[in-house]
Amino acid sequence: MHGRTHHTTFRASLGHRLAHRWSDQRRLRDWYLRGLGGTYFIAFTSLARQLEGLYGKRGILPIREVLTAAKALPPKQRLASVPTVFWLDASDAALVRACRAGQLSSLLLSLGIAPRWTAAASWLLYLSFVSTGRDFLSFQWDALLLENGLHAMVIAPRSRRSARTAERPPWAATQLMRWLAFRLQFESGYSKLASGDRTWRRGTACCYHFETQPLPTRLGWHAHQLPRWVQRLATLGTLAVELGAPFLAFMPRRVRRAGFWLLSGLQAVIAATGNYAFFNLLTVLDNVWLLDDEALPWQPSHRPPARRAPARQWLATSLATVPLAVLAAAMLVARFRPEHRLPSSVNRALAALAPLRSINAYGLFAVMTTHRPEIVIEGSDDGVIWHAYEFRDKPGDLKRPPRLIAPHQPRLDWQMWFAALGPPRGWFVRVLARLLEGSPAVQGLLAATPFADHPPTYVRALLYEYRMTDRETRRRTGAWWQRELIGIYVPPCAAG
Repeated sequence: MHGRTHHTTFRASLGHRLAHRWSDQRRLRDWYLRGLGGTYFIAFTSLARQLEGLYGKRGILPIREVLTAAKALPPKQRLASVPTVFWLDASDAALVRACRAGQLSSLLLSLGIAPRWTAAASWLLYLSFVSTGRDFLSFQWDALLLENGLHAMVIAPRSRRSARTAERPPWAATQLMRWLAFRLQFESGYSKLASGDRTWRRGTACCYHFETQPLPTRLGWHAHQLPRWVQRLATLGTLAVELGAPFLAFMPRRVRRAGFWLLSGLQAVIAATGNYAFFNLLTVLDNVWLLDDEALPWQPSHRPPARRAPARQWLATSLATVPLAVLAAAMLVARFRPEHRLPSSVNRALAALAPLRSINAYGLFAVMTTHRPEIVIEGSDDGVIWHAYEFRDKPGDLKRPPRLIAPHQPRLDWQMWFAALGPPRGWFVRVLARLLEGSPAVQGLLAATPFADHPPTYVRALLYEYRMTDRETRRRTGAWWQRELIGIYVPPCAAG
């Protein structure tokens, strides 16, 4: 009897050791897919609030124009070059319907309903906007969302029922997601040094970042007041985490868990001090793949032991992940060695997949801006008295405090930051033209217009240098910003 008991105990212990040796990501995969669905929902909902003003018939960059230009291509190349459902209908009503359909599919994904199909639908609908959205949908988090969406179609279970089974995600799926988390954050660090930017190399980037980033938060204003040595330490810490911690993604379990907290902690600080839409949320979701199920809270009291996925599913997942991983690795190699020529087959594959925008290179703020020019648009009825248009979220009124608006992204406000760094862009000229027309859709993107009942006769744009005030000035005047006029960005113009 004693021997039998000892044998049973040994088997149980062996099973426990094997379960510990082979990581289990069943619940982790479920958390990730639900989180991805939630992120898609945020992205579609944020876009819906701005859709007509950005892309409608009387918007800044109508989607219909992209399709009209693409019709010059041979019929077989049109869809390959501009993959979008709007080939069927690009009316304003169709744009709204597509956004609502995206909200629905992402909501179903977040509920775990037919995850593979709802992930595919969300990806296709978001790609439809990105492939026709030009400047206002060209941000790295848009590309990252599409890349995650493509990966989700590979790793998602076939149905809600299969998501609740004991099948462990194939090993190739787990490694693909860790590879994405690695690339995203390591490339962000590498690009900062590879750019040759002085502020990153001298450790002073964060002395400027909190003030000059596109849409600071109130906490970002306070971070700008920190002693310079703290900001220099933050710069070095950012580089250390982005260049070192991603390698922990491929280490043993406890080391990977430390990597998760380091990388996600950095994202939390970035999110608290600046508005980067859903980028930080999506990055943390990718970092979740550094964990295993036992690291997640609310562990179920009973669940069946994990087992390997069926051979057919394991093989299909592996065959899908290998080309994705190889092509992404080729892009990374190209960044390290620009002079190195990739095999022609790899270049052809990357070129063919480029319109899908789902295999990408990353690197935010590779070059740090050290000053903050801001554009102020003004209108006038007589060319003598001018009134400023007020944007919702970018700096304007000196006494309006910076605020936290993420994960929503006011895309016009964001692009105004880029516009101020160079000469007027085509879309900015469109903004002025729409204001002269009195377009309600474009006016709806702004916080206030001084010409509510009629369009102005003239508009112009002035360029200011904005700087954050110090604590003493803030207490004395109530101003968060101070500014100095640089000059005229666009001279007065009238409707043609």
